[in-house]
Amino acid sequence: MTIRCRVYIDGFNLYYGVLKGTPHKWLNLRAMCEALAPRAFNIEQVKYFTATIKPRPTDPSQGTRQQLLFRALNTIPGFEIILGQFYSHDVKMRLSNPPAGVNPYVTVVKTEEKGSDVNLATHLLADAFRDQYDAAIVVTNDTDLLAPIRVVRDELKKQVGLLSPMRNGARPNYSLTKAVDFVKPIREGVLAACQFPTTMTDAQGTFTKPLRW
Repeated sequence: MTIRCRVYIDGFNLYYGVLKGTPHKWLNLRAMCEALAPRAFNIEQVKYFTATIKPRPTDPSQGTRQQLLFRALNTIPGFEIILGQFYSHDVKMRLSNPPAGVNPYVTVVKTEEKGSDVNLATHLLADAFRDQYDAAIVVTNDTDLLAPIRVVRDELKKQVGLLSPMRNGARPNYSLTKAVDFVKPIREGVLAACQFPTTMTDAQGTFTKPLRW
């Protein structure tokens, strides 16, 4: 029996969990999910929750690289990007071990991504209430999503799986693993095998993977 499945990806959790500092950012997210999903699952839609980044002065091409990735992702059938907000502002923070006689407070640039976890929870629940899937796969290690996952599984009687974006074999959050039907780690081998082609074409024309990332 084929099981209708939808995937919900916490983009920033995925990035900071297994992609940052690796050569695997040019990632076909649907291919990754299909490689890790149970064989009976038919992935009908993948929803990717992220935010448009604000480039840092030290890396002004960040935004361009992200937009190229968005173009690549938008070539995937049944794929949707849902955007939250990305904020950057100055805040004062205390040094953990300030030198004697030095002001212990410094001004730092704090960047925050807002809205993606709420957006993911809303879509996960709304799609379940509408009976748009039999099973959901959630890509995250964020315990803020524990409550909606429990509602989907325990009250709406849907299967829920977790793809764990944890590096070097680190274990996902225990409370999340207890709330789902299965857990699979996202290993480097899968990331390497699920890269987009270097050169791609969409409705706007031909584009190429960024040389530097």
